[in-house]
Amino acid sequence: MIENNVVKDPRTLVMSEVMTPDKVNFNGNVHGGHLLSLLDRVAYACASRYAARTIVTLSVDQVFFKEPIYVGELVICSACVNYVGNTSLEIGIRVVAENLLKRTSRHTNTCYFTMVALDDNGRPTKIPPLTIENPVQQRRYNEALQRKKARLQLHDVMKKQ
Repeated sequence: MIENNVVKDPRTLVMSEVMTPDKVNFNGNVHGGHLLSLLDRVAYACASRYAARTIVTLSVDQVFFKEPIYVGELVICSACVNYVGNTSLEIGIRVVAENLLKRTSRHTNTCYFTMVALDDNGRPTKIPPLTIENPVQQRRYNEALQRKKARLQLHDVMKKQ
């Protein structure tokens, strides 16, 4: 929401796009690669809006393709800053496909992006801490901490190989 030309809550962002025939895969549904590209743009916009910095993608966790998305559907991506560290932040994205003619919607995807804020020299830079204001935000923060811990453990295992 924008009030007096200022973004009221920079932690959240909603973006949408109608799925057109140029976005289909060989099965006739929206291509997963197109959706991943859209999700990366959504994560960038949400993270950049929050941090007021240039942002790069560090990792993408747990992209679940629960249901196909069809041509003609409106894809609505609701993004939220779940966790903020010193230079990185996690963006959670919920994807809903809406059939505009039938006025029905389905939750099709969920994913988590870890993004890093950069300074003017392209180096990681500090970003404002996240203020937790309600139980939902606290739950999301706690779950993001668990995902971060799992990512770091996996990274350690991969370094040893």
